[in-house]
Amino acid sequence: MTDIALPPALDSHTLLVAAVIVHDTTTGQVLLLQRAPSAKFAADHWDLPVGKADKGELITTTAVRELREETGLVVNPDRLKVAGLIHGAWGVEAPNGFLTVVFVAHEWEGEPVNAEPHKHVRVAWMSVDDIPQRFVSTTREALMNYLGGGPMVASEGF
Repeated sequence: MTDIALPPALDSHTLLVAAVIVHDTTTGQVLLLQRAPSAKFAADHWDLPVGKADKGELITTTAVRELREETGLVVNPDRLKVAGLIHGAWGVEAPNGFLTVVFVAHEWEGEPVNAEPHKHVRVAWMSVDDIPQRFVSTTREALMNYLGGGPMVASEGF
């Protein structure tokens, strides 16, 4: 057995991403971010806390790190539940596609803040009955599927 990846595996590298639905079931709200007008992708659109995995990083670690970096909230990785998967054929920083693992957190520590004001206009709680239409399509679909108990796998661009 060899520890060297075969060329086809390297050529098909897919970006790994984590997103987190922070769901306050008591108030019926979810935490969303509005991307800045200068964002390189989906400017001014709403989105979930989301970000790319670092090389060799466990996906739950990515989810916890990105949530903290973007909102200041702290979650225990062992308390995250998988809410869905998004498989995209390509992305702004993913010419070979991306796979987003969408987690849900029902428990967290801290109060949400806009911890990356250079990337986001605001961080806000939104009613699950009033999710904005101007939303990144893939993460909106994952959020709506989660809220509606629908399919856990979504794809785009295939």
